[in-house]
Amino acid sequence: MLHRQGWQGSTQGLRPLATSLAAVLVLLASCTNGNRGYDEADHSAFGTFVHALDTTELVKYLTHLLDADTSKWEVDKAVHQFYADDTHASVWYTREGVAEDADVLLAHLQRELPSHGLNPNAFYLPEIESDLKIVHQLSFDSVGQSINEVLPRLEYHLTKAYLRYTVGQRYGFIRPDRVFNHLDTKPDTGGNATLFDYEVAAPDYEESLRQLSESERMKYLQTSAPDNRLYKTLQAQLEQTTDSAKRSTILINMERSRWQVTRPEGRTHQVVVNIPAQQLWAICPDSVLPMKICCGAVPTKTPLLNSEITHMQVNPDWIIPLSIVKGEVAVHGGDSAYFAKRRYYIIDRQKGDTLDPKKVSSSQLTGGGLRVGQKGGAGNSLGRIVFRFANNFGVYLHDTNNRGAFKRERRTLSHGCVRVEKPFELACFLLQGADEWTLDKIRLSMDMKPETERGLEYLEEHAEDPRPLKAIVYRDINPRVPVYIIYYTVYPDPETGELKFWPDLYGYDQVVRRKMKPFLSL
Repeated sequence: MLHRQGWQGSTQGLRPLATSLAAVLVLLASCTNGNRGYDEADHSAFGTFVHALDTTELVKYLTHLLDADTSKWEVDKAVHQFYADDTHASVWYTREGVAEDADVLLAHLQRELPSHGLNPNAFYLPEIESDLKIVHQLSFDSVGQSINEVLPRLEYHLTKAYLRYTVGQRYGFIRPDRVFNHLDTKPDTGGNATLFDYEVAAPDYEESLRQLSESERMKYLQTSAPDNRLYKTLQAQLEQTTDSAKRSTILINMERSRWQVTRPEGRTHQVVVNIPAQQLWAICPDSVLPMKICCGAVPTKTPLLNSEITHMQVNPDWIIPLSIVKGEVAVHGGDSAYFAKRRYYIIDRQKGDTLDPKKVSSSQLTGGGLRVGQKGGAGNSLGRIVFRFANNFGVYLHDTNNRGAFKRERRTLSHGCVRVEKPFELACFLLQGADEWTLDKIRLSMDMKPETERGLEYLEEHAEDPRPLKAIVYRDINPRVPVYIIYYTVYPDPETGELKFWPDLYGYDQVVRRKMKPFLSL
């Protein structure tokens, strides 16, 4: 339930009662002094219609509006509760007339909504304009509607328009965490899969309601549009675009830009992965390193998140997730040739013993008591290097043993991790200021040709060593580098600055479009 303290304690909230009491006092004083009777019509913009104002009828019609409002939008429920708590509340009119702010709100929304791609009907502009015309022309009787019907309706629509705009523009018209985290189910547990793992600010309805009752409420309304660089870039593109399909795509990405999440901004040292672009950009103030990626397949989508890359491992073992063991490996239980060909091994989690694959059944593999891994080095599914960051999914950036996948046009084929086209170059980017010998140790460990004399000597010394070179196996990333996994189907290429359109690989655009359709001007 919304708290009404901010509304009840405001001067504007008390204005209708104060005005009524003042009128009574003036009338009594004039009678006592023998002056002609005080006529409220002389001091009201409603003229003689002010005498028709009836509190009982006003409340009755507002209650009718509340009862008839079946909207499921949370913002509308907040407005409904606002008035349900006090059916005598009025923030847009008094007996003296309708506040000038009503015309200001109408003019602002009429001017601004088209540039934001928002539907005027979703903000009740036709109804507000019509009722304001009735009020200004004092044509209540001529349109067959009493002042006790027009004012509550105008009041209700103005408040809904105010909250829909201020909350929607500041926080977004949909909740991405609620929407995306109910799309897919986890194959192993059947629960909801978390696809959107950014911390997103929840809409503050109470703040908008408090501002509604303040003298500077129009300033709050007029400064509600998003101010971030990406939103403004998309808005400018919208104004230049006439193609309906492209305009629709731009509007969806403008909505993404409204959500209050941590997002990549500027040219600071960071790694940005845009799933629809199937691209990674390693960005620093004076350059951008672009590369292709392979991301999660549709059933095993790469989650959207932000974190910090903390360390890298060279020639890591791959500990195969239980979901993959159940889905792909367990069927080969007892087949030692299958395990040998892929260099898989099986460990008893409790005892730590390495088991003979020939003696391990499919049911044992799916029971959870065993760990299946793949030895590091050539042929490992993670490739020769992996870049790790804290997250709730066990995903990371890594090399791959399937280099041919980067030649595909559509590269949604992983179990959720992100495979990178240029792993060594990414390592160099992350190890800011690393000396050449450190980089050569990484080259040697990845079976790349060294570039320093020391590296060449090291290679010669170990030429007869049958084991893979392990000049380096682990390295901290210090300072840590932010990583953002995002989903934008229209996004500026960080390398060129050109705004590009990308395919909706996971169908997220369709989801956003369907959810916020009433608000979009399509």
